[in-house]
Amino acid sequence: MTDQAWWRDAVIYQIYPRSFKDNNGDGIGDLPGVTSRLDYLKTLGVGALWLSPFYRSPQADAGYDVADYRDVDPLFGTLADFDDLLSGAHDRGLRIIVDLVPNHTSSEHDWFKAAMAAGPNSRERARYMFRTGRGEHAEQPPNNWQSVFGGPAWTRVEGEDQWYLHLFDSSQPDLDWTNPEVREEFESVLRFWLDRGVDGFRVDVAHGMIKQEGLPDFEGDQSMIEGGNRGPMWDQDGVHEIYRAWHKVLDEYDGDRMMVAEAWVHPQERLARYVRPDEMQQAFNFDYLLTRWNSKALKQVIDTSIAQSASVGAVPTWVMSNHDGVRHPSRLGLADPGARPNGLTAQDPQPDEALGYRRARALIMLTLALPGSAYLYQGEELGLPDHTTMDSEYRQDPTFHRTQGREIGRDGCRVPLPWQADAPALGFGGEKTPWLPQPESYARYAVDQQEHDDTSMLSLYRQLLQLRQAHQLGRGEVEWQPVEQEAVLSLVNAGVRLVINLGDQTVPMPEGDVLVTSLPDNTFQDGIPANAAVWLRA
Repeated sequence: MTDQAWWRDAVIYQIYPRSFKDNNGDGIGDLPGVTSRLDYLKTLGVGALWLSPFYRSPQADAGYDVADYRDVDPLFGTLADFDDLLSGAHDRGLRIIVDLVPNHTSSEHDWFKAAMAAGPNSRERARYMFRTGRGEHAEQPPNNWQSVFGGPAWTRVEGEDQWYLHLFDSSQPDLDWTNPEVREEFESVLRFWLDRGVDGFRVDVAHGMIKQEGLPDFEGDQSMIEGGNRGPMWDQDGVHEIYRAWHKVLDEYDGDRMMVAEAWVHPQERLARYVRPDEMQQAFNFDYLLTRWNSKALKQVIDTSIAQSASVGAVPTWVMSNHDGVRHPSRLGLADPGARPNGLTAQDPQPDEALGYRRARALIMLTLALPGSAYLYQGEELGLPDHTTMDSEYRQDPTFHRTQGREIGRDGCRVPLPWQADAPALGFGGEKTPWLPQPESYARYAVDQQEHDDTSMLSLYRQLLQLRQAHQLGRGEVEWQPVEQEAVLSLVNAGVRLVINLGDQTVPMPEGDVLVTSLPDNTFQDGIPANAAVWLRA
């Protein structure tokens, strides 16, 4: 690693393959669909693409239940299609990051099928977390742990005293990472994709692979997000030994290969442990994603993130949305702006779509003005809201089904992208209905409606990304500027001054040449309007 490693200031675009672009017309996005839009992504101005899982899988959890880590699921194409995508991306100067899912496999993975066939105390079962149940007849789970998706985290093997652990769906059995065979297998998987030329890995549930010895009961909040690093199933010190070993594997390859942790860990001091010099290169900054629309809270999380990353020689990351939560334009339009409900339905209070969109335009200006690396979720450059009125019959998230609909789940943020307003499926694919329904509102957000509109969200993203690169904002430093209004934040970074007004009243505009505004220029004649932002030459 050097200070010039590409990932230190990269803007990385998350692609959820089944919802990005459908090339073969079956209603599900695929890898050739991604390849067909590489020029769009290059023009957008991002530097790397993160692909959510495309591996062979029964798709019980949209591909996060992996049956074969070394193959592409036929839904998405072939290994040759992946190689074409990788080659096409590299030809355009775009890096490729792939998702790695090491906490659990699919129940259809050869290892788990062998474990079920082999029986108790076998080498095959030792790769997973099988335990004897409690009670006179082993009728109770081995402990009180709950699944992130709802219900018990244990499933009993039919006709046996043994149960197996699954922190997620019952089709996603947890691996036992104290087993050397598991560690050897995943180092081999890393090398398989590194040999093909991938530039990095996003590590799913990076804080969950090691469980406290003895698997004790826990009475606190066991949820992955709210629970964070609380409980014997999360953020155990043993995970860091794994990442130190993986770091050595990546060091065998040239090109500054990288890893980014999905670790819902609090506080930031704990998160910084994942990005020490001999572990991962980045960790998602979920504290930033979870911060409400509040100037004081945003300043605090920015300062803390920068300081804690710097304490271990790492860089902060900034993320506003991903495939696991309500899209930020919808969250910012809620009565409690920035709150993070687990999905929205037609029966819930609906977000103010226009207000959320306006705030999202301002928030990306703050986000891209910060040093470090930024992650964008597909469609946010279009300003896409969540599908907040999807009928229950279409929902596929295991969270929805395991909780009998009490938890709505993540389908609303995973809806296929709109490319062309007047085409079937809004240009996502062919005539076949997409795997999730698109709301009518998506037509006005379609790429072809924004492509040549200088006031569109897409144009704003392109302009900001171009300026960010030109001024090297990702390699700069934050210098906060004094402000008179509590709802205002102002900072200078590498010759650019950002001012964002999170309040509901217009505030004075500082002196300086305007580089870009979050709303059309004529709305800034009397100052910076409510819920708006500006970049000026510092």
